[in-house]
Amino acid sequence: QVRVAPPDDQVHAEPHDGYEGHEVASDAAVGHGAAHDHRDAAQGAGDGPPGTTGGPFVQGEPSQDGVLLWTRFVGSNEAKLAWQVSDNAEFTRVLAEGETLAAPGKDWCAKAQVGGLDPDSWYYYRFIGPDGSRSATGRTRTLPQGPTGRFRMGVFSCSNLGFGYFNAYGHAAQANDLDLLVHLGDYYYEYDNAHYPDPEQIVAGRDIAPAHEIVQLADYRLRHATYRADPDLQRLTQLYPMIMVWDDHESANDSWEGGAQNHQPDTEGPWDVRKAASMRAYREWLPVSDDPWKAYQVGDLATLFRLETRLTARSQQLDVAKVLAGKSTPDEMMAALKAFHDGAWADPSRQMMGAAQEAWLADGLKASTRSGTRWQVLVQQVLMGNLNTPTGLADALPKSMPDALRQRLVAGSMASAAGIPFNMDAWDGYPAARKRVFDAALAADANLVVLAGDTHNGWAFDLAQDGTPVGVEFGVSSVTSPGFEGYLPQIPTQFLERALVDANPQLQWADTSRRGYMAVELTPQAASCEWRFVSGVRQRGTALGGTHNMASSLGSNTLAKG
Repeated sequence: QVRVAPPDDQVHAEPHDGYEGHEVASDAAVGHGAAHDHRDAAQGAGDGPPGTTGGPFVQGEPSQDGVLLWTRFVGSNEAKLAWQVSDNAEFTRVLAEGETLAAPGKDWCAKAQVGGLDPDSWYYYRFIGPDGSRSATGRTRTLPQGPTGRFRMGVFSCSNLGFGYFNAYGHAAQANDLDLLVHLGDYYYEYDNAHYPDPEQIVAGRDIAPAHEIVQLADYRLRHATYRADPDLQRLTQLYPMIMVWDDHESANDSWEGGAQNHQPDTEGPWDVRKAASMRAYREWLPVSDDPWKAYQVGDLATLFRLETRLTARSQQLDVAKVLAGKSTPDEMMAALKAFHDGAWADPSRQMMGAAQEAWLADGLKASTRSGTRWQVLVQQVLMGNLNTPTGLADALPKSMPDALRQRLVAGSMASAAGIPFNMDAWDGYPAARKRVFDAALAADANLVVLAGDTHNGWAFDLAQDGTPVGVEFGVSSVTSPGFEGYLPQIPTQFLERALVDANPQLQWADTSRRGYMAVELTPQAASCEWRFVSGVRQRGTALGGTHNMASSLGSNTLAKG
């Protein structure tokens, strides 16, 4: 049975001062879904006085019988908050209830683990303050159990406040056609207010706090609060549970187990201290479990494996520029690249997930397929498909192109000729670790679907191991962060996309210029993806500028052509 989302037109979320000005968009601001078969929906927001409780809550970690609720209540002392869950918006029948504590030690954030619910069902929830005032009403749902005919996920990545409005969130809330939200990381960015975006790129009114780069626990908490105040993010997470993974910018750019490109120990202190602060704030401010990796079962349709590829065990990224440093002739460069290809790049000791997580995933894939589950889905951060620099790309650059950029593309072309991909931060930089994942998928006879973010562009890959199909990958564009159109504006978009596809046999499609999100739908017969591109991000709005659809049939481990 397919469960259709109840209409959201009465799931109001009115702001209350008790949440320090964190406002939630009303249904009038973002619109509401239509063509749904449920007419009952949540009634209005809480009727309590200002300064008690309000709407900026969020939900995550769904299961067949429960969900993790989150809210924030700032008071003069720690406060007990009551929570309630009902199957109707008027709360005439309370099915689950309990208490949670909002305390300064967790930045006034409070979580409530709800259990005992029915699978594959929609519910409504609210919080009640110590004085009896009520919050706005949220809507949530549990995961299916047993035979499942359809399940649709909204997939997001790379939401940078300064670059524009979170219109992808707004559209997803308005469409009202999802079952679950998945965020693949870069939920926020760590930079100061003068870097990424530069001052001239910042959209008016999209200011961050603190203004400096975030390093300390208080910094990370305040940056969370800044993003949490966005009305489109608030509205979307009022309506659906979310599964989340962190990528690098939740701590620092290009992070790994022992450091990050954007961390300088001499001026910013020990990496372990900063990493711990970022992880603590993330787990305080979001409805996520403390499990570094976890599986979620969607009936007999799919097992979702949430992976951790950043902070637990990842080896430091390699740097092709360092390989070429000091090499003055093409022959010297090619010799260095070939030695790198056969040596450091292929080193089997290099890790993305670590041995413990690899073993957990291999066992989980086998258990999933043996149980008859149709799809095995990896919810993770970075591209798994192989992506090389097109060898003729530098020749297409205008003569006015800066020499530094031209040299980078020439170096990338030479690396491609040596069999080396260009993104050492993706799985391409860890080929032995990727092979271990592919070997595990093949051994389990999995129907593998990989979800990836990070790149700010849209991708569709046929994943293969030595010519054997392993699965498919859907790479999501960004919510706001610029893609190749911001880095290579001199190259026409269609030319670049065609060159990338032609140069990479696994790559079946690419979009390098638009922002948006993915709607990934699973059925017993197919896994399909609709890339939904918003019309822009510099003004707030929910209009789409285009879509693209691709699918893979069960058992094929390849994308349908044509």
